[in-house]
Amino acid sequence: MKVKNSIKSIVVVTFVFILGIFLPMGAAFAQSPQGLANKVNPKAAEAVSKNPTAAKATGLQSFQIEETTIAEVQRALQTNRITSVELVQMYLDRIEEYDKNGPGINSIISVNPEALEIAAEMDKIRGKGNQGPLHGIPVILKDNIDSKDNMPTTAGTIALKDNYATEDSFVAKQLREAGAIILGKANMSEWAYFMTTGAPSGYSGLGGQVLHPYGPDTFATGSVGGSSSGTGAGIAANFALVGIGSETSGSILSPSSANSLVGIKPTVGLISRTGIIPLSSTQDTAGPMTRTVTDAAITLGVLTGIDETDPITKTSEGKSLTDYTPHLKKDGLQGARIGIDYSFAGGNGQAQVEQRRILEEAIEEMKAQGAIIEQVTIPRPPSSHSSIVLWHDFKHDLNAYLSKVSDDVPVKSLADVIEFNKQDPDVRMRFGQVHLERAQGMSDDPLDPTYLDHREKDYRYNATEGIDVVMAEHDLDALLFINNRGAGMPARAGYPSITVPAGYSNVGMPVGVTFTGMAYSEARLIELAYSYEQATQKRVAPSFE
Repeated sequence: MKVKNSIKSIVVVTFVFILGIFLPMGAAFAQSPQGLANKVNPKAAEAVSKNPTAAKATGLQSFQIEETTIAEVQRALQTNRITSVELVQMYLDRIEEYDKNGPGINSIISVNPEALEIAAEMDKIRGKGNQGPLHGIPVILKDNIDSKDNMPTTAGTIALKDNYATEDSFVAKQLREAGAIILGKANMSEWAYFMTTGAPSGYSGLGGQVLHPYGPDTFATGSVGGSSSGTGAGIAANFALVGIGSETSGSILSPSSANSLVGIKPTVGLISRTGIIPLSSTQDTAGPMTRTVTDAAITLGVLTGIDETDPITKTSEGKSLTDYTPHLKKDGLQGARIGIDYSFAGGNGQAQVEQRRILEEAIEEMKAQGAIIEQVTIPRPPSSHSSIVLWHDFKHDLNAYLSKVSDDVPVKSLADVIEFNKQDPDVRMRFGQVHLERAQGMSDDPLDPTYLDHREKDYRYNATEGIDVVMAEHDLDALLFINNRGAGMPARAGYPSITVPAGYSNVGMPVGVTFTGMAYSEARLIELAYSYEQATQKRVAPSFE
């Protein structure tokens, strides 16, 4: 696998050693127990045959889906250069060729059997009445986001392989109202990488191992990032226009930077979590993962809104936007004050040295656009503080979700999941389930005093006595990090971040830079990221030639 530029893939000895362990596993993991590619149903075929503008994309040469954008597709759709049916078929063909076969990226865990039927309906109503910014646009969802299409929502676990939602999540509803076509679900690190320790990122018992589109034969298995691994790999590989991931701590930022994408981890409260398999109601949020800042900004505006069933969204009232595109400013870095704490910049290993080199190049590029970069020290939580918040939240939040699943699902609680996995440990818990078991041991009291104390300290140490302090002291617009380093602090504070491609290491590994700000500063972060992106244009597509 090679990147389409002069970057040369030089295999590091360390990677070769790791590959010797993981690549054989990757081939085995790629075989999902449910079979990953669902076939288009007869109703879809009938819808296509009845639509006079619909045609299968075979032989279609006038439109290239690789690296295309929402705006480019919308222009093509509106001028009848292409139909949504043709567009969806092109993505389905590409998934079949490169995700299921060829390099076998294994990023898509299920394909929507109704996608072509929905696309035909989008073609039929195009130009009639008000239509949303994603009308006819194919989107993939991380496989912890409910949609009422004929696809299960599994979180990558065999226990939920028959978990078919009867209602859309809030996120899916917002996408549909904007005209989006939910093309499929993306593989992910099982239980949002909160099942165990030691498992490679991007592995799930149900979906297998997601491989890196920039070089599954070059990079270590876990380097694809997680837990929104399939979303990152799938959008990087051009299997859809837009991906929706979720993050508790780094799960959007990590796979976005690892796959040369733009990822927005919003303020907790900007986007409803209703209908998303939870990890932590304290820190969870969904967010867009795209190939450009513009597409991320368009998608973010679609996803916002107050949801009575997720009370935290009420904090966004008067602070959220339904259109972030006015903040796509090429001069967004002019006069911006950005702080960097080099203690987050990594160690002395080869990968870290390469990332530091790219970070320094990015800083110089930002300065050339008029940014003021200040070296700062972000106050850290005391080393004695070891929070139980995620484990306590996981038990209570997951039990609430599982209590509502259908009788086709054999588990109704976290305790059930643990016992279900023990029945076939080699398949269902290949790497163990230590996080599940620790969570099960948490107090049954949702207002447990120790939990409430840790939750208060998490916010105070990371927000009011952490990020808030350094931002105010230096009058900063944002903090700057390499990749997803430092993601834990804004995660515990509930603050937003946006990552954008910054270059490639000497072995072709994508590297991103991440801007972090205060609560509900998404508009300002988009200005900074867009200005940097437009000035540098660092993203290069992976090649499967």
